[in-house]
Amino acid sequence: MNKKSASFFNKKHTGPGLLIKRKEFIQLGSLATASLMMPKFLKALENPAAVPAGNKVVVVLQLSGGNDGLNTVIPVRNDIYYKLRPGLGIQRDKTLSLTDEVSLHPSLTALKGLYDEGNMAILNNVGYPNPDRSHFRSMDIWHSASQSNEYWNNGWIGRYLDAQCHGCDKPTQALEVDDVLSLALKGEQNNALAVKDPRRLFGTSNEKYFREINKNHGGDHHDEKPVDYLYKTLAETMSSADYIFKQSRMHPSSGSYPNTELGGGLKTIASLIFSDINTKVYYISLGSFDTHVGQDGQQGRLFTQMSEAIKAFTDDLKKNGRMEDVLLFTFSEFGRRVAQNASNGTDHGTANNMFLISGGLKKKGILNAMPNLEDLNQGDLKYNVDFKNVYATILEKWLAADSSRILKARYNTMDFI
Repeated sequence: MNKKSASFFNKKHTGPGLLIKRKEFIQLGSLATASLMMPKFLKALENPAAVPAGNKVVVVLQLSGGNDGLNTVIPVRNDIYYKLRPGLGIQRDKTLSLTDEVSLHPSLTALKGLYDEGNMAILNNVGYPNPDRSHFRSMDIWHSASQSNEYWNNGWIGRYLDAQCHGCDKPTQALEVDDVLSLALKGEQNNALAVKDPRRLFGTSNEKYFREINKNHGGDHHDEKPVDYLYKTLAETMSSADYIFKQSRMHPSSGSYPNTELGGGLKTIASLIFSDINTKVYYISLGSFDTHVGQDGQQGRLFTQMSEAIKAFTDDLKKNGRMEDVLLFTFSEFGRRVAQNASNGTDHGTANNMFLISGGLKKKGILNAMPNLEDLNQGDLKYNVDFKNVYATILEKWLAADSSRILKARYNTMDFI
């Protein structure tokens, strides 16, 4: 909040028939903050041709905490892997085999099925130059798509909204299934919207208190005051909440989803996809994968949740004829070190793998070489795919956007879509 807005807390504001006191102002601000409104709201796409045929959708699944990629996509014939992980390395007969040399973690049964169907690709050794091992800094780099020595306060999806949208009537082109909006979805002019439960947001925004505030606030202000921004965001929050809730009820998912937070979130996303809402990007997270201690159990539990939820989601997409139009991809802010630590876990590392899941993939399976465990950087994997090339590919080939404008540089695209 800027100084002008902050100073308003110490004053009273008289609107037509309504007196807002300090406590009420804070309540109004809280709803706007919780609903993550923005100064300029999204408008309809200026160029309808920019929307790909088939209503293409991206679903981003963030594996928060730094998932261990080596125990995710496992080099089961690599002796160095087992030598450096005598207690943590997963024996080949317990893994889910993809090829003679590569297997998946035993809890990722759904992903094994998608791989066998030709609906999944694996990209290895993804990272960025001069990697940072801090959770917060590395996540900021992935969210903003900056170089490691650059500090940006907006994200790649947010800038996609800036580039593609010029005055959308509702801020729903991108949605995060959470109560807090991630940096990735904050733009320079536009932000996405965070909503964990459409019904809950609809109920909150329709409470009598907020309806009366919105009703009694006059809109004819020549000199916009700080409070006017909150009134505006309240009005558009209510409009967006109505829209999201009604759209989610048009074609509710009939699929059977696991009773987990990720399962519920993907069910919400499926219902919105089937409703043909204007949303192009959905964002959801699972964690924590920060497995310094007792990695085997924690990673296994999280992968079970992930596998069950993705299976329900992709089964739902297939049943409703949308598997070709949806691209789900996973990422984590970094991988883990190659050698296990003394606590039967792994410490912060660098490069990692990504899963790409869709019926619209042009290339499937394992897209590039597995990590070279004989050529490490002080115990860490070396990246050979910049994640910004992945972003550029998705922006250009799936979302029909100008990636160089959004990423602030030109990155080569890849051929998996």
